[in-house]
Parts: sequence; C-alpha cells; structure tokens
Amino acid sequence: MGEFIIDRWQDITFRAYQHASLVLQSVLLALVIALIIAVLVSSHHRVTAIANSLSSIGLTLPSLALLGLAIPLFGIGTIPSVVLVVFYAVLPILRNAIVGLQNIDPGIIESARGQGMSPAAVLFKVQLPLAWPVIMTGVRVSTQMSMGVAAIAAYALGPGLGSYIFSGLSQIGGANALNYAFVGTIGIVIIALVVDALLALLQKLTTSKGL
Repeated sequence: MGEFIIDRWQDITFRAYQHASLVLQSVLLALVIALIIAVLVSSHHRVTAIANSLSSIGLTLPSLALLGLAIPLFGIGTIPSVVLVVFYAVLPILRNAIVGLQNIDPGIIESARGQGMSPAAVLFKVQLPLAWPVIMTGVRVSTQMSMGVAAIAAYALGPGLGSYIFSGLSQIGGANALNYAFVGTIGIVIIALVVDALLALLQKLTTSKGL
C-alpha cells in the first residue's frame, strides 16, 4: 500500500483536488438554486408542500440510474458529473432553507417592514441571517452526500477519486485492485471530514452572535 501511494502520490493528490473542487463548486451552485426556490415558495404553503415532496422523491432516486440518463443528454466527463451532483445537492439545502425561512417569527418581518425596509433588505438583512444556521446545516449534509455522489459520477469518466474505486472494482483479483479501492475510499472520507470541519467553522463565523 505504501509503495502504491508513493508511486502515484501526484495523481492521487490531483484527483483529490478534482473531487473536492467538483463537490464544492456544485454545492455552491446548488445553494444558489435552492435559495432562489426557497424564497419563491416559502410564503405559499401548498407550493412548499409540493417542493418538499419533490425533494423527498428526488433523494430516493438511485444516483447511478440518473447518471445513466444523463450520459445520453450530456455525454461523458465533467458535465454529467456536475449535473448529477448539483441535482442531489439541491435537495437537502432546499428543504432546510424552506424550514428556516418558514420558522421566522412573522412579527420580526413585520417590524422590519414597519421600519421602512424594502423587500430585498428584509430578505438579505433579516430573513436569510435568521435562517442561516438551518441553511448551513443543510449545506453540510448536502456536501457530505455529494462526496459519495461525485464518486458515482466517475462511472461517466467524471473527475475525482471515484475513478480509483471503479478501477479497483474492475481489477478484482489483480495485484492493485484493493489498493485502488482503498485509496479512493479513504481519500474521499478524508476530504469529507476536512471539508465538513471547514464548513462548521464557516457556519460559526457567519452566524450572528445573537443566534
């Protein structure tokens, strides 16, 4: 195992960077999409129920099956990987964003409006800051889930450490099969732990002390 890692440390490092980059950029895009949808639907209970139901259904869909549907549409490589990761990343963030926005005391919003704040100011200075801890929890859950989804995306020749896992599975019985699978799996776990720690720090730094 040691020799395997030493011989391939540059490739492992590069694929680890690719994996982290794919997940973080996809989660960032998913955060923007989820917030836009949540803001639009949070004040309409019927639409909110539909959005939550669709989120629940989406989480039950097998990622490998969706990847199979994405390949004919987007080909192979980075694009189907991004589409797949963003799709799954949106769902937990959307549910948490809706919950966070709906749980804000209406009196606080009315007070902000009574002080002459515009709808945009109320959203960005009152609603989102109050809902931010719940939203960030969704982001952390989404990021951890996306680490595994990004590994599945390697089936379509996407970037990241997932290719090591699939290489190991395709070489079962070979000399390095276990090494490939082990390095890919452990590498993803390490990235997930580091990123989650950074997100926890970010959540702490960006959450109002009053909360």
